[in-house]
Amino acid sequence: MEKPKLFIAMKAFIVHDGKVLLLRESDSYEEGTATSHYVVPGGRVQPGEKFDEALLREVYEETGLRVKIKRPIAVSEWRPEVKGEKWQIIGVFFECSSDSDKVSLDKDHSSHLWINPKEYASYPIVDSLTPVFLEYLNHATSAL
Repeated sequence: MEKPKLFIAMKAFIVHDGKVLLLRESDSYEEGTATSHYVVPGGRVQPGEKFDEALLREVYEETGLRVKIKRPIAVSEWRPEVKGEKWQIIGVFFECSSDSDKVSLDKDHSSHLWINPKEYASYPIVDSLTPVFLEYLNHATSAL
């Protein structure tokens, strides 16, 4: 049995004025694992790169936003097949804050939304985001 390629991905759950940023993955994204679905910004850690630097880099590349990393929310895993290769991606999700809601998308994403996190189920998000939203909402509720 062929072993999958292993990747670590840093993912940003960006909050601005109580809303969370979602990006719609473009149909033309060659390494896309969630075409036409909504994801949160982020991507793979490069060998030797610090995880926080990878998160800030990926967010800026995908959205043009400069964010502050606040706290870890969840760890998730997904196992897509990309161009005939099996991948195993471990996603580490961090709550981040942004002073701006002005997003400048990269070519891998076709649109964006700022949503009320309580309404996440109304959007076509990737399956791996559901537990992240639940954990974020659980923490937000318990902090009140």
